[in-house]
Amino acid sequence: MPHKTIEHDPSGDKYKEKLAAAEHGLRGDTVGVTRTITVIIAFCWSLFQLASASVLLIDTVYIRAIHLAFAISLVYLNIPMIRTAGTSWRWDLRILLAMNRVTVLDYILGIIAAFSALYIVLDYTGIASRAGVPNMRDIVFGGMLVVLLLEATRRVIGPALPVIASIFILYVFTGPYLPDFIAFKGASLSRFISQMTMDTEGIYGVPLHVSATVVFLFVLFGTMLERAGGGSFFIKLAISGLGGFRGGAAKAAVLGSALTGAVSGSSIANVVTTGTFTIPLMKQVGYPAPKAAAVEVAASINGQLAPPVMGAAAFIIAEYVNVPYIEVVKAAAVPAFASYAALLWITHVEACKLGLRGLSRSELPPFWETLRGGLHFLVPLGMLLYELVIAQHSAELAVFRAIVILAIIMVGQPVILAALTGGSKRRALGQGFRTLFFAMSGGGSNMAGVAMATASAGIIVGCVSLGLGQQITSFVEVLSHGNIFLLLLITAAASLLLGMGLPTTANYIIMASLTAPILVNLASGVTIHGVALAVPLMAAHLYCFYFGILADDTPPVGLAAYAAAAIADASPIATGIQGFFYDIRTAILPLMFIFNHDLILWGITSLPEALFIFAMTVIGCMAFASLTQGWFFAANTLLEGALLAASTVIMLFPALLTGFFLPHEDRYWGYLVGIALLALTAGMQRARTARRSAPPLTEAAS
Repeated sequence: MPHKTIEHDPSGDKYKEKLAAAEHGLRGDTVGVTRTITVIIAFCWSLFQLASASVLLIDTVYIRAIHLAFAISLVYLNIPMIRTAGTSWRWDLRILLAMNRVTVLDYILGIIAAFSALYIVLDYTGIASRAGVPNMRDIVFGGMLVVLLLEATRRVIGPALPVIASIFILYVFTGPYLPDFIAFKGASLSRFISQMTMDTEGIYGVPLHVSATVVFLFVLFGTMLERAGGGSFFIKLAISGLGGFRGGAAKAAVLGSALTGAVSGSSIANVVTTGTFTIPLMKQVGYPAPKAAAVEVAASINGQLAPPVMGAAAFIIAEYVNVPYIEVVKAAAVPAFASYAALLWITHVEACKLGLRGLSRSELPPFWETLRGGLHFLVPLGMLLYELVIAQHSAELAVFRAIVILAIIMVGQPVILAALTGGSKRRALGQGFRTLFFAMSGGGSNMAGVAMATASAGIIVGCVSLGLGQQITSFVEVLSHGNIFLLLLITAAASLLLGMGLPTTANYIIMASLTAPILVNLASGVTIHGVALAVPLMAAHLYCFYFGILADDTPPVGLAAYAAAAIADASPIATGIQGFFYDIRTAILPLMFIFNHDLILWGITSLPEALFIFAMTVIGCMAFASLTQGWFFAANTLLEGALLAASTVIMLFPALLTGFFLPHEDRYWGYLVGIALLALTAGMQRARTARRSAPPLTEAAS
């Protein structure tokens, strides 16, 4: 049979446009002058960020302000005030209200917003000399920046974050007049504006700093790699290697999304990039549409957890916890990869339940040929890993050098191809530079939503640092009755709820600012088997991070589920519910590493010990996945479900069992009990399956 090459779905472009509207909000239908200006501004933004990471030595406040000015101007140039499809209103009134397209009014607002963002740079010396005592001009420009920033955020990511930020602002001004149990001393307008727009404790705070110095470069790197064809290479490589196994299409989707997500750091971008290829393939081999979409959603969401890039919030964790980014990578590695291993097991379980087989070899691209065709994409990734792990340079320097290598590959790839095929090298060189130009422009466009989210979240952080945080902390402590278990539940529920309307980064910033310190403080009074529980700040921040990510597929809003459902032609709600059940395997990990710090390798310096913990964590996650999916090697009985639950807890927290009779240093012996319970469950199911498949005694005798 002739080989059938699996091609990327060309209809994927329409889903990429949906991505732009859903995640970043930048419209893909701008034309003429607006489109040209947008492309140029986005490209210049990328050039500025690359320069500030290498040759341009300026104050970090300047970088943050210019970063915000680029982002806010792009939003106003691309998204009108009110998005409506079709209107019968008169032309002049539509221009006045900017109903369904960018108009002169949006240009004016964009210019004012950018100028307001740059005001701290234009009068830096004057503002520094009157710190804390703004004059009327400071208040006017600061007030305009706050209002226009919230409006730009509403346009690009929806109303949830601006509404929450507005509630915090309202609280600051009305605090003295509220009932005693929530009363707050408040702040004057001068102090508020000074904190938000003239200092690094508000809009220009840590979240925007991380966005301007590190996150932009990683988003640019991911965009360039995808435009160069890296995303397609990763998914084809996964298909060629795993497609022949039972449920191989879904396994390939998991691996391909892991490889892509580890670079892109974006759930929805991952769904759209890889899902247009993997979801139809999963449907082709027999997965129902909601399950095919849900597998892609679950795999893509975990991309934000997967080192080396993770999501934008991971870089903010490094700043808040005050550790090198490589420490965040180390802490996230075991939970992230164990969660992916469990998802691979889930796809196998689903294939067993559905009676599916793998793809035939004729339907798969040849592995070695595919690998050879994309080996060059591994070079910048190798450089990134070397810089982060071996050389242990800063994340900013590491990704900058990886971008330089990738840019050389993007320009040189068509030239080499032309040389091999006898084509025009000059034309190929021009094509390479065009691809690089539009990739850099795309990286800038893709950052607008992240920059708006971090800047607006800075308003909330600024309100908290005005003294509001102590009041909210006391309120949360009272609400949880000082019980760490109740606080964990409240934090998880609040993160999932906020995540329905907020991007992961903003969700994490809000929840970590309010609850992470309380988690650390409450844990100080908890003992387990006589051993004091001391929750590391890293674990508390990762807890908020994990549940913020899980909100991307939580019904009824989960944007990742909507993107995947559109590709699969399935119900978004059904996709979200199924994806949520797949992602429960991830939700148990933060609950466990709050108590078992081995899971985040806290205090673990031995590589063999780290690999051992990873292997045991994988087994525990697979046991939990089998419990939630109701299937191990066969359908679970009630007793087998109880055995799987016990095995899960022991494998993820062995000290909970060994603490009764062994010192904490000997906790690893508990793994033997967990493995034994898992083996007992497997034996029971194997025996039951064998009895059912055995022929009747009379037939055997005859």
